[in-house]
Amino acid sequence: MEQRYLGRSGLRVSRTALGTMTWGHDTDADEAATQLMAFADAGGTLIDTADVYTDGEAERILGGLLGEIVPRDELVLATKAVARRTEGPFGGGASRGALLSALDGSLRRIGVDHIDLWQLHAWDAGVPIEETLSAVDHAISTGKVRYAGISNYSGWQLATAVLTPSTYPLISTQVEYSLLERGIEREVAPAALHHGLGLLPWAPLGRGVLTGKYRNGTPPDSRGASAHFAGYVEQHRNERAARIVQAVATAADGLGTSPLCVALAWVRDRPGVVAPVVGARDTNQLIASLEAEQLTLPPAIRAALDDVSAIELGYPERPMP
Repeated sequence: MEQRYLGRSGLRVSRTALGTMTWGHDTDADEAATQLMAFADAGGTLIDTADVYTDGEAERILGGLLGEIVPRDELVLATKAVARRTEGPFGGGASRGALLSALDGSLRRIGVDHIDLWQLHAWDAGVPIEETLSAVDHAISTGKVRYAGISNYSGWQLATAVLTPSTYPLISTQVEYSLLERGIEREVAPAALHHGLGLLPWAPLGRGVLTGKYRNGTPPDSRGASAHFAGYVEQHRNERAARIVQAVATAADGLGTSPLCVALAWVRDRPGVVAPVVGARDTNQLIASLEAEQLTLPPAIRAALDDVSAIELGYPERPMP
């Protein structure tokens, strides 16, 4: 698998990342082990998790597989903090105390002495960004973290964080980005490109909708049929999405590949994108995603997909006439 530098840093990661949001819920430890082995065998290195995924169980499962399935030093471990874990004073948020408490918990659950990429999961309007970044600086200076990034920040929040004085620069931003969700192109993606942050798209398959599995209903074994993910998927099931899914399916037929590969290749090679984060319920789904490594979209097909999924830019994102 091709390796790319993450933002303006020397950290190299695989151009597809393995997401673990389902680990401990829809994906048990044995299936997670099979996924990790298949991902590593394909040359994948970037593993993305978070302290709140399945109440920390995703991190615990990942920790149990390190060394047994893949050596620790062959992976780039990324996790997140800020989301609320408990009701206590340090159970969530971006304060210095809460962040450092969350980091210690992640290190304990994964069973490692450092995190390669520590990401701020969301903007916290109640905490000065200077305080938040002081926790990041401390984590890096003490060796518990190697690099830091952000997640789900708007354009102005990203710029504020980058321009706030700190010792260690942020190198990435993780955001939802797919043919069905191109909103980041208004401000977030241009800001990330300008300030040298690599884009890590989550939900690159439109929360599963771009695979085409929902074209004729809701498969009983899909996320859309589950109580805890139905609303997550439903957001991208509408008339606009149906037109885009049809275009992706047509492109896939013409290329002799799957809609999944077309959708993933499109977002993977967008400007500023380093590695889409692919979450799979089982290994077969993951292997289907890894097949996109062999696909580069022809310019004509990429242009057609750009056109059918284009979003309207308003003032001031749209250039003045």
